[in-house]
Amino acid sequence: MTPTTDIGDLHWVMQILGDLDAGLIVIDKEYKVCVWNTFMQSYSGIRAEEIVGKFLFEAVQDLPELWLRSKVSTACTLNSRGFSCWEDRPYLFKFKNFSPISNGLKEMRQNITFSPLTSVNGEVSHVSIIINDVTDIAKNKIHLTDSNQKLSDLSRTDGLTKLFNRAHWENCLQREFENCQVTGATSSLVIFDIDHFKRVNDTYGHTVGDHVIRHTAQELRKASRGSDICGRFGGEEFTVLLPGTCATQALYFTERLRKRIEKSVVDYEQYSVKYTISLGVCELSPYQTSHLTWLEHADKSLYFSKQTGRNRSTVFDPALIR
Repeated sequence: MTPTTDIGDLHWVMQILGDLDAGLIVIDKEYKVCVWNTFMQSYSGIRAEEIVGKFLFEAVQDLPELWLRSKVSTACTLNSRGFSCWEDRPYLFKFKNFSPISNGLKEMRQNITFSPLTSVNGEVSHVSIIINDVTDIAKNKIHLTDSNQKLSDLSRTDGLTKLFNRAHWENCLQREFENCQVTGATSSLVIFDIDHFKRVNDTYGHTVGDHVIRHTAQELRKASRGSDICGRFGGEEFTVLLPGTCATQALYFTERLRKRIEKSVVDYEQYSVKYTISLGVCELSPYQTSHLTWLEHADKSLYFSKQTGRNRSTVFDPALIR
């Protein structure tokens, strides 16, 4: 091969590297920049002549130096290619995302490949870093994940109250029962409903009735902890799982909720509606042989509250099932 051909080949190679639709950087073992292609110039705003021969971490701000050194060192030591996915680290270089549909991504998402480059004696002398813009892939995956999450949320959420629906809440109840059986943890179940709700619907209409149900759900959220599992069991009936809670603590919870609702007023158009709730409490004990009997005993307690005047809480007692 003639010297002229060698020079021509090198010129072609440099053209190809410069026109790559990906970032290409070559650094030596001292992290001095040897190659900085057109892609890198365009997105960084740093021209090749300004950075080639410079120490990378001084020339480019905000690089994750420890992480990058680790990746480069591994590629050199093992003489093997390394890879970093945008899902593990969103980007190496903080380049702006110029896509017209950003999906909330302000920075370019990048897949990064680290390749050791050997000299004529076979030793690794440099490392190439290739930056692939995968923002569109990331946007699609994030959108798909968000959509799946929304579908999942819809499948387990009651449309009117945004509490858990009955099917999902019963699954939570079963899991809590099984967990307590294994660990011996304390847990209580509360079930309650709105007193004389049919009268509310008959007097004010179903639209007002829906507002009363939504108001009840809002008050339940305010009274509950983040670890509590609240659901709409059906119609005007609600359920709450209180993990790590004994009957005495659960009674304190129900009375606080009952008093909040008793004092509140639901205003809708020309109507102002006052209402009350009745509640049943059941702490898990050997009397409950399954999650269904646990629910049944809480319901027995609720029924006793309604039988004895409503607007009150009742803690389960084995005498209720005799």
